[in-house]
Amino acid sequence: MTDDIWRRDEVESPCINICVIHPDARLCTGCLRSIDEITDWSRMTPEVRRAIIDELPSRQGQITKRRGGRAARRAR
Repeated sequence: MTDDIWRRDEVESPCINICVIHPDARLCTGCLRSIDEITDWSRMTPEVRRAIIDELPSRQGQITKRRGGRAARRAR
């Protein structure tokens, strides 16, 4: 027997606890959501959440790796 009290039909957050906002794309490098989407997530309808989650894979190309530190100095 399952416990229906704890079963919820919610769209879970795509957060993977890597919360760094890319400076150019203005997207989280972990979940690919915008700051506004992250902030408003708890107030969004399930339909809006699903639409955002469906769009996330297409955002991957907006995040480019930044070269810094030692790797950048060696490339000069």
